[in-house]
Amino acid sequence: MSDIHYLDAMTIARKIHSREISSVETTEMLLRRIETQSNLAAYVTVTAERAMADAAKADAEIGKGNICSPLHGVPIAYKDLLATNGIKTTSGTAVYADYVPDYNATVVDRLAAAGTVMLGKLKLTEGAFSRHHPTVEIPKNPWGKQLWTGVSSSGSGVATAAGLCFGSLGTDTGGSIRFPASSNGVVGLKPTWGRVSRYGAFPLAYSLDHIGPITRTVDDAAAMLQIIAGLDPNDPTSSAKPVPDYFLANERELKTLRIGYDAAYVEEDTSPEHVVAIKDAMDVLRDLGCEIVPVNMPWHATSENWALTTGVEAAHAHRETFPERRDEYGAIAGLLDLGLSVTAETYMQIELERRNLIAQLSAMFSQCDVMICPSMPLYGLPNEGSPETDAAEEGLAAMLKFTAPFDYSGSPTLSIPWKSVDGGVPASVQLIGPDLGEHLLIELGRALESARGELAHPDLG
Repeated sequence: MSDIHYLDAMTIARKIHSREISSVETTEMLLRRIETQSNLAAYVTVTAERAMADAAKADAEIGKGNICSPLHGVPIAYKDLLATNGIKTTSGTAVYADYVPDYNATVVDRLAAAGTVMLGKLKLTEGAFSRHHPTVEIPKNPWGKQLWTGVSSSGSGVATAAGLCFGSLGTDTGGSIRFPASSNGVVGLKPTWGRVSRYGAFPLAYSLDHIGPITRTVDDAAAMLQIIAGLDPNDPTSSAKPVPDYFLANERELKTLRIGYDAAYVEEDTSPEHVVAIKDAMDVLRDLGCEIVPVNMPWHATSENWALTTGVEAAHAHRETFPERRDEYGAIAGLLDLGLSVTAETYMQIELERRNLIAQLSAMFSQCDVMICPSMPLYGLPNEGSPETDAAEEGLAAMLKFTAPFDYSGSPTLSIPWKSVDGGVPASVQLIGPDLGEHLLIELGRALESARGELAHPDLG
């Protein structure tokens, strides 16, 4: 079991629950690996003492037959904008570099109550925007240190792909679960806005932020979502609608599902690797009996407006420290300046266009059950600061075409790694569902994974 660190979370959980291996042994192994692979710079803080205490408690409870969740005893990690009681929570910034909250984010509490083991806090870009703060060492992609790690949940993507945790939580405002999932060859699930409480998460944009799992398999993502989803009195925007059992087979047969595909949206200015992945996945879905139906995806205005909405809401989130402490800020200062410059009239117009998008997507989902597209238009981007990545950021609308519309609408999305065309990092497939349609995405995602087969892991020695 030399590659135990690359097992999926549900598999390691079964081994822990059957006492084939203990949570303490598993946690010790991962802590050693985090130290050995410290050059990947995925973690801000490693909570080794807390992790060993969590693991010992889990083993004691499991030994008594008290298994409180499918992930009881499994070591995981958190994006470092999720509040952790008594543990530094930097939000990737200099202004909050020493902030230690006295409470937990709701998702942290729920995963702790489920008996998971907290390994530590993971790197992110400054304030969850597009660049890491100049004082922060940028995480390294385990598929190649020259490759982009994705933003903003960079550490979550790297740690999950590199076997430095068995799953992690990220956040997504414009693509920040799906970009790192796609760039690092793992699964990323962005739930419906409101499905998961955002209490205790430092915001980038209140009305766009989502919290969701980054994992190795769809089942792992389903297990984490099962734990963190549901109404939270501390977050009045959280949904009161019941959370379904994501491990029950949906009553609908796969062959009854209509998969929406917009050829122009998917294929125009998209890397061949991702287009091939989408067409391969659609062939699988056809073989499963799904019907592929043409749809018209409205996206242009959304991608262009996203920065304005985000800027306004980010400026409000940073109002206590910006612009007064401007000299402590990095690249996100430009976004905050933009937000402060937006007039009420402009913001109102953007919001009206957002309502139109939501209505158009609702109409689209009357024609299909799930939509398919890539998670990213580009493949194998060089790491942050390269001319190619800088150019992609400058063309923000194009970069966000497959992600931002579904943050604007709050629609659930699932990013799945597909087969690599060259033995490197896998390409990506993204499924988008109607509001609270996570169960459909999970069911389809499992089917795609099964048909795709096992994927290789990064060779880190």
